[in-house]
Order: sequence, then C-alpha cells, then structure tokens
Amino acid sequence: MNNEIFNDLFVLELANNHWGNLERGKKIIEDFSRIVRFNNIKAAIKLQFRDVDNFIHKDFQGRDDIRYISKTMKTKMSYDDYGQMVEAVKRASCITMATPFDEASVDMCVNLGIEIIKIASSDINDWVLIEKIATARKPVIVSTGGSSVKDIDDLVKFFKNRNIPLAINHCVSIYPSEKYELELNQIDYLKKRYPDNVIGFSTHEKNEDIESAMLIAYAKGAKTYERHIDIEYTDGHTVSPYCSTPKDLDRWIKAFKKAQVLCGHSGIEKRIPPQKEVEYLDALVRGVYANRDIKSGEKLTDDDIYLAIPLQKGQISCRELMNGEVILKDIKKDSPVMIDDIDSAYAYNEELKNLIYGRGLETNVVTK
Repeated sequence: MNNEIFNDLFVLELANNHWGNLERGKKIIEDFSRIVRFNNIKAAIKLQFRDVDNFIHKDFQGRDDIRYISKTMKTKMSYDDYGQMVEAVKRASCITMATPFDEASVDMCVNLGIEIIKIASSDINDWVLIEKIATARKPVIVSTGGSSVKDIDDLVKFFKNRNIPLAINHCVSIYPSEKYELELNQIDYLKKRYPDNVIGFSTHEKNEDIESAMLIAYAKGAKTYERHIDIEYTDGHTVSPYCSTPKDLDRWIKAFKKAQVLCGHSGIEKRIPPQKEVEYLDALVRGVYANRDIKSGEKLTDDDIYLAIPLQKGQISCRELMNGEVILKDIKKDSPVMIDDIDSAYAYNEELKNLIYGRGLETNVVTK
C-alpha cells in the first residue's frame, strides 16, 4: 500500500459550513486555499455528501427539533453545486476529499473524481457503507471517535486485504473538546497497534488550544491533521467554537512548522550533528602533551604524556591516543603531540588526517 498521500497532509473539513449556499462554499475554499499556498503545505479540502432525500426518512424530513436532521435539510446542495465546489478545490491546487454518508454518495465521490474518501467516526462499523467505499479503490482516512478496538482491528484488516491505503485518525467526537478530553496519548497507542498505517489527528478543541495540541500531536508522530473550517460571512451564521477561521488555520500551520523545527530529523535514525556543534565539542576535548622531552624512535607510554585543553589543530586528542606508538620526531616537554609526530594509522589516512588538522585552535595561538 502506498501511504505517501497521507504524510504531512492537512485535511480542512468544510463539512456543511456552506449552509447550502454555493457562493459561501466557494468563498471558504478561496479563503483557505490562500492560507494553504502562503504556508506551502499539502492540504485537502473535504466536503460531506449525503443523498438527503433518502438519507433522512420521509416522515422526519420536516423535523426542526432534531438538530442533525434540521441542519442536513438546511444545508442540502444539488449535484451540480457539489461539482462546482469540487472544481473550485482543484483550481485552488488542493486535494479533493469527501465523506460519503450513504452508498449513493460514494458513487458521487467516484463521478466527481474525489481523490481521498473519509469514513466518519459514526460510520466505522457501518459495513454496508464500508463495502461500498472499498469498491471506489480510493485511499481512505477513518476517524476513530467513540470506537472500540475491534472496530478498528476489523477495518484495518478489511482494507489491508484489499490493498487499499488506510490512515487512522485519533479523534474525540466531542464538539468542542476540552483540553483534558484530547487524549493525545492515543496517538502512541495507535502507532504501536497499527505500525503499517499512517496515524493522524482529527481535532475539535477550541481555537485557543490548537497550537499546543498540534505541537504534542506532531511530536507523538501524527502525520495527518484534520480540523473543521469556516468563515465569518454576511448571512448571520456564526463560526462554531471547534471551527477555525483562516487566521486560526494560519496559527495552526505555523505551530506544525514550529514542531518540525523542534523535533528535527527522523526518530528512527541517528541525526547528523551540524558542524557548529562538532566544533563546539572539539573545543572541549583534551589534547595530548609531552610530559618530558621525547626522542625520535621512542615508544609512547602513559608516563610520557598528559592530557589538557586546549586541543590544537593537528594535535592528537584523547580520542586517538594509543600506547606503544613510535615517535617520528623529537618532541619537547609541554609541546603538543601532533599527528605527524607519531607512527599511527591516522597519520597515513589523509581523510582522517585532514579532520584532525581541521579541528581545535590554531597552533600559533599565543596565550597570555
């Protein structure tokens, strides 16, 4: 399975925040794609698809007292409108993504060329829908809010057997989530239990908490990051506390980039120290000095030398010192023992010799 599409992917969940208004939806895409381009990140803008007339039972379609049903009815869009939204995402150079909540909506995903399909937390064990999603042969991201271990195990096995890339988002389905409800240690759990899957973070905390949560999620190894987005608009709809405005998203992305700097290189291999760090540590290494006048041809013993700072350019250090090496030149007491003064393997390896001459203080430094 090729999981590359999930790495460092930001998923911007537009959801139903278009409120059935195509122009409002396009404005959200326009405003957030600017933030994406400005910060030079890989991002998907995610829509939600429902075959509303069949998704809601006909006897309940007028029920304004049931919030989910009421909002779904009020945010209904036509196929053509959704098509225009998808095209707007493509023109904005973002990845197209959608959550289908029924089988007809999976067909819409395929027909509109959606690149990634999302399984919502509520549908993690809706196997009629999951079987249909698998027929699309698209990469899939699933959120795990409220799920059981068996739910996730079964889903992972299902998509693995079909060789369909699956990313797993740690998610708390509380809107908004308080800081103490984020359970970010679950990222560790998911990484350990599903090492072959990319693990992400789908988050609903309030905007004042997004930066600290991002820093921790990145450090724990999350690779995809999902958050609801919305804009202040002239139609009277207010931004929910778990939705980010473009300004909030910019802060969130900058926290991600800060986390990249703080965490540095890969956690699965040793980092290569920068030259300034090497030079700093070389200045603390003790050099080898003659404890007495040493004649050419003598073999070096512990009694012949002592170790002290500073280490000078071309001088052997405590790292290279070995007893029994033959002295090639006379060395006066308290003088540094240079790499060219001894018969050593280091003296005949030009690469190592150059490294020794490239570190430490200049040999002509005068001390007072």
